[in-house]
Amino acid sequence: MRSHITSSLRLLAVLATHVATQGQLSGYPYNPFAPYCAMACIRPLMAMMLDCSSDGQMIGSMLMTTTTECWADNTPYLSSLAWCMNIKCAPFDIPASELEHFWETQATGQQNAGAITVPPKWSYGEALALNERPMFQLTVGDMDLNRTALIPNELWIKQYNIFSTLQRESTIENTYGISMLSVGFGLPIVITILGYLPPFGKIIRKVRPYLVWPSTIGTYQVRPLPYLLGNAPTIGQTLYIVMFAILNIIFTCIGYRSGQPSAWYKNTYYEIFSYIMYRTGIFGYILAPLVFLFGGRNNVLLWATNWSHSTYLLLHRWVARVFAFQSLLHSVLAVILYKMEGRYHEDSKLPYWSWGIVATVAVVVLIVFSHLPMRNWSYEIFLIVHIVFSVIMLVGFWYHAYLLYAYLGGLTTWIHCCVGVWVFDRMMRVLRILRAGGIKRASITEMGALGEYVRIDIPGIRYGVEPGQHIYVYFPTLHPLKPWENHPFSVLQTALLDFPSASATPDRHGSQDIEVGSSSSKTDEKVYVGEEAKDSNQRRRPAPGLTLYVRKSTGATKYLSAKTNIIALVEGPYSNNNVKGVLRCDRILLIGGGIGITALLPFVNNHWNVKLAWSVRNGAACLINELEPVLNGVADKIVVVGARLQLDDLLAQEANAGWQKVGVVISGPGSLCDDARAAVIKAAKLGTTEFEMEVEAYSW
Repeated sequence: MRSHITSSLRLLAVLATHVATQGQLSGYPYNPFAPYCAMACIRPLMAMMLDCSSDGQMIGSMLMTTTTECWADNTPYLSSLAWCMNIKCAPFDIPASELEHFWETQATGQQNAGAITVPPKWSYGEALALNERPMFQLTVGDMDLNRTALIPNELWIKQYNIFSTLQRESTIENTYGISMLSVGFGLPIVITILGYLPPFGKIIRKVRPYLVWPSTIGTYQVRPLPYLLGNAPTIGQTLYIVMFAILNIIFTCIGYRSGQPSAWYKNTYYEIFSYIMYRTGIFGYILAPLVFLFGGRNNVLLWATNWSHSTYLLLHRWVARVFAFQSLLHSVLAVILYKMEGRYHEDSKLPYWSWGIVATVAVVVLIVFSHLPMRNWSYEIFLIVHIVFSVIMLVGFWYHAYLLYAYLGGLTTWIHCCVGVWVFDRMMRVLRILRAGGIKRASITEMGALGEYVRIDIPGIRYGVEPGQHIYVYFPTLHPLKPWENHPFSVLQTALLDFPSASATPDRHGSQDIEVGSSSSKTDEKVYVGEEAKDSNQRRRPAPGLTLYVRKSTGATKYLSAKTNIIALVEGPYSNNNVKGVLRCDRILLIGGGIGITALLPFVNNHWNVKLAWSVRNGAACLINELEPVLNGVADKIVVVGARLQLDDLLAQEANAGWQKVGVVISGPGSLCDDARAAVIKAAKLGTTEFEMEVEAYSW
């Protein structure tokens, strides 16, 4: 009875260790090969045929010809292993407890590689006590083990070298990979914190017009580059991208060390080539969570930093390219290496290799179908392809790692991180919809002679007064075959359309004129709110809700037409940018074009000193009529129809007015956003007035 209890407790301890060690990262502080002197004993002995050997089990990518039950009960194997460990580990002063632990977890199969084992019939101490020191010496060519014997020292040295070198390389891979991950994740936080510290914040504000705001290619930023090559990053974004790419190149190229003679590699060239192949693959796994994080709507860095969602999406694409490069380089190097070693024909038929191909193909599809022409052609198809092949990629990554290494090295940890980031993002989306009240009922009103613009009213939602926010709206019944379709919209409280703003005092800002271009059908006039209208506004108490203005396009918005009581799901609100800096300025200049006015109007009621400059094309005069109540509340404004805003003059006027700090918020078509950005940069370089700038543009 006592022996049964002891055996049961030993089995429970082994199982606990088995669970605890699976999936740990090599070197942090886990070492699956420790102690090396003992592991170098076990591998040659496990490869030998015993009198009970038959069809064995897979341990990682190795097919063993002996079962765990056979090892656990075979006297020649256990006694030979015990004496090898005793002799070879003596010079290293390994504690007996560590050798005993190794014996329990590794002697009958590597539990940390996912093997299901049974305890050996003896403990390590019992195996030594019950068996005399072996006198028989095996040779390199021996394949059978039928007595207690010593393995050749040549084999032991080769095994020792490969395990110690592999552990060193695995530790370096994880160290470099985690360093890149930490820099990629932590740099936005560090820069944000430095911006709040007086000495660093002043320096950052000084260099923004030179090193942060300008585009790397002309004035292209919101506008796509010619031939739809993509969106040019700003210089600030480029510095991050270049730093991240250089860090990848450096960490891919340094820190290799050979361990010859080796049980796996016949020379240093093959060994280092293999380590480069391994490292690029590991880097692909480690960078994947950062790619998923930057691409999410609920990226925690949006809450922890003052970087915008559009910035993280741009970095998502560039980090994904670095990730794809590492993954593809790993695949190419693996094919070359395995062909050089003569293993390609055999290994390419194994499941782990097939799943690696699946993951590689998925990465290629994701990169190719994520380019701007595809997103412009059909954003919804792009999203579907993106989600489906991201799942395929993760499944391929999982099985490629598990079938090759099981849980050794902790590669599956990074897959867990990717899934965790994705699940968190989706759960937060659902919670945001529930926060808005779940299923809402919206009414759609067409505007203009051609119905090119529509107004969408969604009652019962109370947020939207704060500036710099957007929401995603789903209309499941609008296109029943694609109920998941959703689009971003600027947030505008319906009440703002009925009440004049707090900044409507003329003598504080100057003129209340709306300047109308000659091409407009409206006549030049001063716009004011009469006493009757004021009394009416005071009497009315509009119900809370959101109002969206949409210009129809070729996507899902083309299905928007006059309807009432249509089902809508509202996900949000999300912040476009951190607008605290703008709101703390002495003066805010709002520059808008067309439908972009909806992103600017919430600023009117959140600052005491606002000027609005808005340009609309001839066909958008209906927007002026629609927004007339809220425009009446803006004392200082310029509205231009059928003409461009004189951006340089606008900014020069603000600088010459003597304001110490002017915030500029820009929203509208890509050409306007880029021209306004260039004008702000030009004005900021003059140094007479400090500028804050935020661009509200959905160029994702």
